[in-house]
Amino acid sequence: MLSIQNLTKTYPNGVTALDAINLEIGTGMFGLLGPNGAGKSSLMRTIATLQSPDIGKVVFKDIDIEKDPMSLRKTLGYLPQEFGVYQKETAENLLDYFAILKGIAYRKERKAKVNEVLHLTNLYNDRKKHVSSYSGGMRQRFGIAQLLLNDPQLIIVDEPTAGLDPEERNRFLNVLRGIGTENIVLFSTHLVEDVKELCTDMAIMKNGKIKKRATPSQAIKELESKIWTKRIQPDELERHKTTFNYLSSSFNEDHSLTLRIFADDRPDESFEIAENVSLEDVYFKALEKIVEEFA
Repeated sequence: MLSIQNLTKTYPNGVTALDAINLEIGTGMFGLLGPNGAGKSSLMRTIATLQSPDIGKVVFKDIDIEKDPMSLRKTLGYLPQEFGVYQKETAENLLDYFAILKGIAYRKERKAKVNEVLHLTNLYNDRKKHVSSYSGGMRQRFGIAQLLLNDPQLIIVDEPTAGLDPEERNRFLNVLRGIGTENIVLFSTHLVEDVKELCTDMAIMKNGKIKKRATPSQAIKELESKIWTKRIQPDELERHKTTFNYLSSSFNEDHSLTLRIFADDRPDESFEIAENVSLEDVYFKALEKIVEEFA
């Protein structure tokens, strides 16, 4: 169990990146969903012991990470948004080097572990290539390979699919699925699709606060019979935004818009109940609460 208790962090420029965060996270894939600047990376960096909170604490199993960061790091796997590699080293050699840094002293043991993580991440056939020549998706899979070298029980992956093309993204998500069954995997993203495809539990974050905590299925169920749709013309959008509890809109082939709003009851006869409630509806509803609170 990962326990995050009243975690607060304000940077010197006055920005409160974390505002009294409380979360209990168990085994499996946990999605931390939110727009850019929500505070997701600040939370990840704090859990990974790369920065200290102003208030609060993080406990993983029986480890208080502020008091004993080294014990946490021994069982931690961390993939930040961006990471550098040596330009003229192969994946195989780099992983062997990282294995030494992670305390795997015996060559035979290192070789077996390196081969294992290369197979897990579908990089074995490309192990002799320089990592600097890898595509974006291959480099992200290499990032997963290096974090698996020490058999981590807590894995933190920060915005891993940003910039990946669809094929690379699918390969990368398949790797994450494979490691998310027996470990705690904290997966940060601003892409609703990633959480929908991967995660059994999630939280939505904005302005340093947790705005929604639920499983994806629970969150969707809460909005059943409360999402309404209507076709409108583009020049009607602003009026509908100010009149109704607006969530989102999408273009149709005839250049009209399909409007989606939240309401406990049918707003008027021009609206129809949405055939399907999506995780996107949950996401936009959670973010809409921010507008209400700070208006």
